[in-house]
Amino acid sequence: MGVTVHPSQQVKRLPTQFFASLVAKVNRVRESGADLINLGQGNPDLPTPTHIVKALQEAAEDPIHHRYPPFTGLPTLKAAIVDWYRREHGVMLDPEAEVAILFGAKAGLVEIAQCLLDPGDVCLVPDPGYPDYWSGIALAGAEMVTMPLLRENGFLPDLARIPPAARQRAKLMFLNYPNNPTGACAPEAFFDDVIRFADEHNIVVAHDFAYGAIGFDGRKPVSFLSRPGAKEVGVEFYTLSKTYNMAGWRVGFALGNRDVIRLINLIQDHYYCSLFGAVQMAAVAALTGPQDCVRELVATYQRRRDALYDELRAAGWDLLPCEGSFFAWLPVPKGFTSAAFADLLLEEAHVAVAPGIGFGACGEGYVRVGLLAPEARLREAARRMAHVAQRVSSAAR
Repeated sequence: MGVTVHPSQQVKRLPTQFFASLVAKVNRVRESGADLINLGQGNPDLPTPTHIVKALQEAAEDPIHHRYPPFTGLPTLKAAIVDWYRREHGVMLDPEAEVAILFGAKAGLVEIAQCLLDPGDVCLVPDPGYPDYWSGIALAGAEMVTMPLLRENGFLPDLARIPPAARQRAKLMFLNYPNNPTGACAPEAFFDDVIRFADEHNIVVAHDFAYGAIGFDGRKPVSFLSRPGAKEVGVEFYTLSKTYNMAGWRVGFALGNRDVIRLINLIQDHYYCSLFGAVQMAAVAALTGPQDCVRELVATYQRRRDALYDELRAAGWDLLPCEGSFFAWLPVPKGFTSAAFADLLLEEAHVAVAPGIGFGACGEGYVRVGLLAPEARLREAARRMAHVAQRVSSAAR
């Protein structure tokens, strides 16, 4: 008895979740009772600032938020987003036509591919890059052409090396700076080149600015939308997850080109009834309230980065410091794949890191380390990692 369930072709096209196997391995080591230091995920470890939590509590008690909010989001939140972008990045936006409220930026990054791509179309994606870019492309039945991010080019794609055939068929390009997983930041001149390229080839740019608040050594990450002509060719995705430690709250937004924003709002009309109003009011409190918490958070991540790098450099590890995000991108010892070295660190050092191959073919040869533990634990993790790296390097000689 019972039906035979046949998954749709859309579901069959979805990429394998590489990191599901990593989580299973980590859980096995944790359950063994080992002193595990888990730096393999991108989950902020610090709490949401108190004033934001209190704003949620107060708003949740207001019966007005116990009903459906407007499908496209509360006007109060849109106004707060527009004002925040003007203050932080000098970008002027129309709150009704150039802002889409998202159930986290991740949802929007999948939706935009569904909005713009058909079978046979090409999407340009960074390699290595955030794997969820691939998901929307797969759901749309489109083709992915990768743009290698190489150390010798500052982990920026070389637009001149995109094949002519891909340029002609491409309808969408994903970018992400500060970059996950490499930690690189993009200069203004790079975005200017991208805008010219996109305009020439009629390609929509989707810039994932999830780590836009986190720049190191006095560096303020550049907003794609802050560059002349950006709104004519693309959109920028932002999230409160990293800036305000609100990963579980699922508040994001897409900003920019009004035609793209209209399509994102349209597809979301069929998926959602907008975020819980109290969560939206908490987001307003985050954007309009004191920003000391953001500056303190960035300073915390920089101290953590420096602690990790100090220990690894002392052990002779060849490193290029990450410029932003909360990730370090570390080369693996010669003779190892990224997955093999990550497995070795987990089994011998009880340190969990993400193998670079999980972010694309050009991620091979690296592991991603999250700066998501106190400085003392990061120093301990670095010492354990360095010990394993030195042992395997000595054995290879």
